[in-house]
Amino acid sequence: MLFALGVEFSFAELKKVQGISLGGGGLQIISTILVTAMVSVGVGWVTSPTQGIFLGAILSLSSTAVVLKCLMERNETETPHGRVMLGILVVQDLALGLMLAVLPALDSPPEQLRAAIGIALLKTGLLAIGSIVTGIWLIPPLLRLLARTESKELFLLGVVALCLGIALLTESLGLSIEMGAFIAGLMISEVEYADQTLTYVEPIRDVFASLFFAAVGMLIDPGFIWNNLELILGLVALVFIGKFLIVTPLVRAFRYSLKTSLIVGLGLAQIGEFSFVLASKGQVLGLVSRRVYLLILGTTAVTLVITPFILRLVPQLFLWAENVPWMKQLLDGSEEPIEIAEHVPTQNHIVVCGYGRVGGNIVQLLQAYKQPVVVIDQSEQRIQQLRDANIPYIYGNAASLHVLEAAGVEQARGLAIALSDPMSTRLCVKRTLELAPDLDTVVRANQAKDIELLYQLGAREVVQPEFEASLELSAHLLTGLGVPLPVIQREIQQIRSSRYLDFRPERLPEQVSRELKVAAQDMNSRWYPLPEGSPLIGMTLEETDLRRLTGVSLMAIQRVTGEEIDYPNAQTKLEKGDRLLIVGEVDELVAFSELAKGAAAIPGENASCLWLLVPDDSHVTGKILADLHIRRQFGVLVQAIRREGKFISFPNGSSDLQAGDRLLLCGNYHALNQVSRWIAPAAESPQLVQIPLAAKPANEPAQEEMV
Repeated sequence: MLFALGVEFSFAELKKVQGISLGGGGLQIISTILVTAMVSVGVGWVTSPTQGIFLGAILSLSSTAVVLKCLMERNETETPHGRVMLGILVVQDLALGLMLAVLPALDSPPEQLRAAIGIALLKTGLLAIGSIVTGIWLIPPLLRLLARTESKELFLLGVVALCLGIALLTESLGLSIEMGAFIAGLMISEVEYADQTLTYVEPIRDVFASLFFAAVGMLIDPGFIWNNLELILGLVALVFIGKFLIVTPLVRAFRYSLKTSLIVGLGLAQIGEFSFVLASKGQVLGLVSRRVYLLILGTTAVTLVITPFILRLVPQLFLWAENVPWMKQLLDGSEEPIEIAEHVPTQNHIVVCGYGRVGGNIVQLLQAYKQPVVVIDQSEQRIQQLRDANIPYIYGNAASLHVLEAAGVEQARGLAIALSDPMSTRLCVKRTLELAPDLDTVVRANQAKDIELLYQLGAREVVQPEFEASLELSAHLLTGLGVPLPVIQREIQQIRSSRYLDFRPERLPEQVSRELKVAAQDMNSRWYPLPEGSPLIGMTLEETDLRRLTGVSLMAIQRVTGEEIDYPNAQTKLEKGDRLLIVGEVDELVAFSELAKGAAAIPGENASCLWLLVPDDSHVTGKILADLHIRRQFGVLVQAIRREGKFISFPNGSSDLQAGDRLLLCGNYHALNQVSRWIAPAAESPQLVQIPLAAKPANEPAQEEMV
């Protein structure tokens, strides 16, 4: 297991979060050891500070295997909290080797302890230097020699012999065999045959991982756990709460959002599987008694079992928190931009979310055409690259309303989303279109199953990299075969227009429905039964314009006949008895409920809607709607107000207007033109985007002329 972990280790991945992983991970280990030592000595759990330090070392490690599996199942390895957790876990795994080297020295007399630790550290340092030399000059030629034989069996035997040889060498030097196995993996991790090695070793690793956890189960005494159940459950609670209170502030101190810090704190609050290795060594050395050893085993086993359930409950916990006003305000406040570059364009610019390889290429092409651009990213390393290149940036979470507002998406000409995390991508699309419903939004889909979901959330164009590569390769080959270029381009455009259906494997409706419900569950969704007599009955989704009027996205419809329509299109009609799966914030769900019940008006047949920004110098600022008489003067309804990320649906006469508010106005074209000039005389055309809810009457001017 440790050898495979070393092979999987990547210095490049660690560099992405080097601050929090090296600094935060190191501080977390030291803090856990110190706190545990003081508490355990103070309450009498151990008889000496040395035993307290050893107990702290055991508790400081978290489970790489459990956390990584949970993150992979939820496609969260590339999220901010996923990268932070994996970065800290890598540092913990590296620290395990040092702990195993120092462990025998802890049993020395106090006057010899410092010298023993120094010798252990010296041995570790010399071993590290020898490993670097061997990994650069000896390992690569050996692996190349084995690879030239083209024998899978010989290559695998050579790798296993290398792992065992280095492990036995470290044990003969007085260090641990586990540390040697990890170092052997590190030697191979940077060689070109690392992936091939991991492919061959993974089946063996999985077998031994199963045996490892089975052996752990055999070590645990069920009778002891039952007889000490209250004590073990108390220790589990102390471990979770203690590690959570240590990890969360540390992550927050490295300028991560409160939400990210809380998820990392919960994710790393368990005791890791490698703690069993330390505990076993400690018992052999006499650092802990048999009773304490069994308590450690029981506590560790329970924390490993409940961790996946806790991580699965995290999204629901945050959804619940958003229903509590002060908690929602606290979470939203932590999503403010960390840093904003100077001279960020505020109008007619392009916003690019994510500055990885794809985002970087987009920015390069836009700059080649002299287009103003703003980049949003949450990686300190990438933000530094943007600083060096003098590219305007927003340092923060692209899925945050506050960050998107700071990037000026309301006045932008377009937005490209190239985030590696599927959940952040979905939230970014949803919240961008809350602020700017008509923004030209193009999104990279990380997985084929995300294509329909992103379109349903309102994306104008969704690009799937693997499918696009297939199109370009096919276009090149067809051109060489003599197929006319216009024919190729027409065929490619048809495939894109069909959302790559020709390339996507046919999936069962049950599978599509299951994937949709899982995705919607993480985005604050609910099933809403359409009330009897609702004005929405009989209307198409295009006519209802739900996203513009209420901010929600309709993901699925369940008919009374049992039929389920996943990802309904604009021409889908709502029928009596329908149950609707809608996604939105709490206030947006309330707005939809009012609209569905008929408590709020739906614009008429010849009406359209526009979002209008209230400028700082507008004469309506500070006044209430009842005093402005907008409906009486112009025949225009104020359907909603967007204010600092909040959605105020169907405001009443006592609602006041503030500078920076975005008003959703609904009425006919002529009235909308009048009221927009009255509220914002100097407003430029990009802020007035109108989409009719029904066909425009013949006597109305063209929409382009109106804008």
